[in-house]
Amino acid sequence: MKNKFDAQICGIDEAGRGALAGPMAVAACVLKRDIAGLNDSKKLTEKRREELLKEIIKNSEFLIAYFSNEQIDELGLSECLRRALRLFKAHFTDCELLYDGNANYGTGIKTMVGADGKVAQVSAASILAKVSRDALMQAWDGVHSGYGYATHKGYGTKAHLDAIARLGDSPLQRRSFRVKSFERGLFDEQI
Repeated sequence: MKNKFDAQICGIDEAGRGALAGPMAVAACVLKRDIAGLNDSKKLTEKRREELLKEIIKNSEFLIAYFSNEQIDELGLSECLRRALRLFKAHFTDCELLYDGNANYGTGIKTMVGADGKVAQVSAASILAKVSRDALMQAWDGVHSGYGYATHKGYGTKAHLDAIARLGDSPLQRRSFRVKSFERGLFDEQI
C-alpha cells in the first residue's frame, strides 16, 4: 500500500455494481492493525482473497450492506450506494470515511479514484465486498442451475449471455440492466 496504516480511516468499496444479475455488496472497514498483502480485490487471486479475508475479519471492524437485484431495479444503483454510504457514515462516527471512486452521492464522504489499490482500508473493504458477494453467487448457482453463477458471478461474460439467451432471465436478473445485443436480436440466431 502506498499510504501508511491509519486506524482513523474507514475504507469503503463495492462489488457487483456492474453485474447483470445478483446483489451488490458494499463494505466499510476500519483496520485495527496493518495487514500485509492488501490490494484491490480484482488484482488478487481467489485463494489470496480468501486468506486475506480471514485476517481482515480478525483484525477489523466492518459492515457490509447488500442490495438485491430487485432493490437495484427499484431504487437504482446511485440510490443504493447513497443508502450504504449514509449507513456507514452513521455507524463509523469516529473515522474519516474514504470511498473508492469519484462520486459520494451527496453524502459528503471523501472519495478517491483507485483507492482500492492505494489505501489499505479500502483494499480490505474491496476484499470483504468481493468475497462475500462471490459466496452468495456461488450459493445461488446451486439454486438457479445452468446460468453459471459460480463461475462468472453474474457479470456479462459470453457464458452468462449465452445462458440468458438459452434459458431466459433468472430471478436474479437485473431488469434495469438491458443487454444491447438482446435488444437488437443478435442472440436470436444462436438459439
